[in-house]
Amino acid sequence: MKSDRLLSILLLLQTRGRVPARELADRLEVSVRTIYRDIEALSASGVPVYAERGRHGGIELLAGFRTDVTGLTADESRALFILAAQGAHAALGLDAALGSALRKVMAALPAPYRPAAEVTSRRILVDATRWRGGPRQAVDLDVLQDAVFTDRRLRLRYRHSGQSADRTYTVDPYGLVSKAGVWYLVADRRAKPQLFRADRVRSATVLDDPVRRRPGVELADVWEVLRRQVEDRPGGLEVTVRVRRDRLGMFQRMTAASLVDLPDDDGTSEWVTARLSYGFVREARQLLAFSDRVEVLSPPEVRAELARAAASVARLYGGPAAS
Repeated sequence: MKSDRLLSILLLLQTRGRVPARELADRLEVSVRTIYRDIEALSASGVPVYAERGRHGGIELLAGFRTDVTGLTADESRALFILAAQGAHAALGLDAALGSALRKVMAALPAPYRPAAEVTSRRILVDATRWRGGPRQAVDLDVLQDAVFTDRRLRLRYRHSGQSADRTYTVDPYGLVSKAGVWYLVADRRAKPQLFRADRVRSATVLDDPVRRRPGVELADVWEVLRRQVEDRPGGLEVTVRVRRDRLGMFQRMTAASLVDLPDDDGTSEWVTARLSYGFVREARQLLAFSDRVEVLSPPEVRAELARAAASVARLYGGPAAS
């Protein structure tokens, strides 16, 4: 609707300052001619807005002009009060700031929307952490944040999973990402994207050197590349198992990333057959967590791998405990 578009233009200009007409048109998915007509309508209604043509021109509000209108719809105001990833604010030291910001938004909301927004904050909760995730090492994000926001290079002392020795890297950070309750530093190392789990960073030092990011590349771009590298990892190894029905729900949750097929059945059998896909044989050791509630049917090399692992555990616990 035109009124929504006029309000969007007003808020964009108030936030950004001078904005080219072409950029406004692209953002609002209208023609440049329509943008100029909207500017005339805003001016006629008393908004001090003007346009400057030329290479460095654009549309701008008169210096000092502000409006208190929020422009929020009922759904938009409710969305602001659903705190997805609450732990993220605490980790960044922004809990108090978030509370203050939401109080200000509540005060600025049109009166009819306030009760719905308040109810939403009490009725909807998003917990981004996994079930039975276990205790995690405390993460100190202060130094990483400092490098990210001051555009400085970082020197990391980092320990990779399964390794006992630390390694040292000099990286160019793009930003921080919280995924499923785990913080990651997204950075370039030698101009190549790399992901670092924040809880594996043993120490971090902000260097005096300015960051050297690849031109035109943003955090979202690098994260998409790294995310695909993890998620699109070739499966290759198909494993068929049978699962006791009383552990089926837990099995589905814990193997969600590898589960390929779980056929429908009549609901009466004690065992349910499922198919999984792994990148390599040792990954299937995940299934040992289910003890005798999951049995690998094929391939033989996975059965042999789990048998070796189980035998190793049996030997460990077969004798007296180490003193």
